[in-house]
Amino acid sequence: MPPFKDEHILIIAPGSQTTLAQLGLPESFTPAQCRVTTRMFPAEKKGEWEPLKVRERKIVRHHDHPAPEPVDGDTSMAEADGPANGTDNSFQEEESYFEEDPTTEEGAIYPIQHGRVVDWSCLFALLTHIYNTLSPPFHTPILIITQPAWTAQDHETLTQFFFEKFKTPAFCLMDSALAACYAYAAQTATVVDVGYEKCDVSAVNDFLISDIGRGTALADCGGENMTRRLSEMLSSRGFTRDMCEQLKRSGLCEVLPLDSALPGEAEAEDTNVNPAAAASAGANAAGLRGRGSIGDAAAAMRSTEVADQTGEVKEGEDTEGVLDVASIVASGKTSEFLARKEKEKVDKAEKAATKKAAQEAAAAPKPTKLPNAKRVTATFHYTERRPLEELNRNGKRPPENGNQTDAEAKRPKTPEPQDPTENTAPEPEPTSPTTNGQSHASEATALIRRDVEVGIERFQAASGGILDRIADAIHRCILSLPEIGKRAELWDNLIIVGNGSTVRGFKEALVTKLNSKYLISPSSATIFTSELPSTLTTPVATGANTPQPQSHLTNPHHGAGVNPLLLAATTASNPNLAPPGQHQHLQAQLQMQQYQQQNQHSLHQHSGHGQTPTSIKLAKMPEYFPEWKDAGTEEAAFLGAQVAAKVVFVVDQGLSKGFMSRTEYNDLGPQGIHEFCM
Repeated sequence: MPPFKDEHILIIAPGSQTTLAQLGLPESFTPAQCRVTTRMFPAEKKGEWEPLKVRERKIVRHHDHPAPEPVDGDTSMAEADGPANGTDNSFQEEESYFEEDPTTEEGAIYPIQHGRVVDWSCLFALLTHIYNTLSPPFHTPILIITQPAWTAQDHETLTQFFFEKFKTPAFCLMDSALAACYAYAAQTATVVDVGYEKCDVSAVNDFLISDIGRGTALADCGGENMTRRLSEMLSSRGFTRDMCEQLKRSGLCEVLPLDSALPGEAEAEDTNVNPAAAASAGANAAGLRGRGSIGDAAAAMRSTEVADQTGEVKEGEDTEGVLDVASIVASGKTSEFLARKEKEKVDKAEKAATKKAAQEAAAAPKPTKLPNAKRVTATFHYTERRPLEELNRNGKRPPENGNQTDAEAKRPKTPEPQDPTENTAPEPEPTSPTTNGQSHASEATALIRRDVEVGIERFQAASGGILDRIADAIHRCILSLPEIGKRAELWDNLIIVGNGSTVRGFKEALVTKLNSKYLISPSSATIFTSELPSTLTTPVATGANTPQPQSHLTNPHHGAGVNPLLLAATTASNPNLAPPGQHQHLQAQLQMQQYQQQNQHSLHQHSGHGQTPTSIKLAKMPEYFPEWKDAGTEEAAFLGAQVAAKVVFVVDQGLSKGFMSRTEYNDLGPQGIHEFCM
């Protein structure tokens, strides 16, 4: 078989809501290039499927009856009298056509629910649509990421479909938990896959999945359960399911750790200024300003300036303390002059006070913005799709004519790219094409944004017992591993993937829950061994440390019946105290007993504590591929599938039976995939 090329490898990862696919392996592995919603729509013909909803539209065509050309200049009386009598020769013709609606989910069928395939015909149509969209060459190997809940019969069905439908030269099935371990470069790990409506917990030991105690398709443990929890708490405030889904996906929805308290009224009051203190400070400041104003007015009354005959002060002339009474009296504006001088002094004092207050405000430390976990209320931007006709009736869109008010003139006449964080005018969706002389009722829609305020309910998305159920499943899965010495490594390599875990703080809260329920401190783990001498081993329930009875026939006591163990202990430091001929015999006997005890102890001892962990840690994905730093680790299984495809199809080329070839399929049939499945 000729070697496969990197650009020909096809990887498909079906999911409950989204299916990932990619044709070709780049030099540096990247996130999936093709993302398709895992749904199909029934076509008009039974048994066929469409990727988008197909709607029937009506077109009304207007036709004008063409006037017949006169023959030899003769015109009939009916033709001559027709237009004169007002006869309309035009008519309307109604035609129907079909168009795709990419925005609706009406009548959609999801072939994968709760991690299990419920409609094979729909799934095959989806896989065919993806295959035709990517259009791979003929010599293309295919790798499919399977779900833990899929059975052996499901694997055989997929194998038969791909070999019979697409004539693929090589086919491979890889478990999603094993793919996650490939992405993290971890031979032994516990993989927790939080999906849409379920959660899978798998224990992987040396790249082998342990089926004993594996938690597959755990109900009410996915992202949809958190959305329903938010809907239960916020439905009384007018929140719809779509609003709760967008709130869960936003950064405002957060799962707080177990020991964190919700922000309440007491914490909110601490951030505000005491009203009594503010009023007292304001009164004192007002009193000071009042006394200052009176003092300034008195100073203005005591100080005068020289004015001209019109009563205006000459600029640039120092007239402080000079009083020209004759000029003031002669002008006849004595009262006006005094009133004007009083007003100038008051204005000057107010400007000085305002400037001083501005300086103090600038010098004062600015209040820091509270984090999301400390705020009682927050506002998020909700985006919804509305019909254009409704928006036009409500005045949400600017009119097309030039008669606009000042408020309407601020809105753009045509849709333009705008900041997504602001409330913008709706963006119209492209409608179906029209032709001259045609009219049809197309339901055009647009996206609008509006601000929605939410309270502390945004911190309670996982309050329905999701963390407890997942933690219990992890504990059962790890304790079911037969190799007790590997359980500590499973606790230290915890891999959490899946789009359901993208909620802010979910992973940290799950680890905190595990620590509170199952973790024991290292001090308590060594409570029985800390006081023992270092030369003694830890007692185990094997009987290895129990003194063995000695046979008096084979090893008779000498002298006054002295115990050989006691004699050896007393003569260890001074061998001369031993009776003649007994020292070497006792030493050989003690060495034989110690050797037997060590052998028995090694058969039953184990490292660590298998029942309860002493540490629980999250595994860290290597930073080999910079493209995955911003993408997150929720879809790490797809990265692991790329690594496995590179090894299996290109490097190994089938030597370790990592994939099933076309020849092997012809010999073994679909049942042979179990010998090659990863």
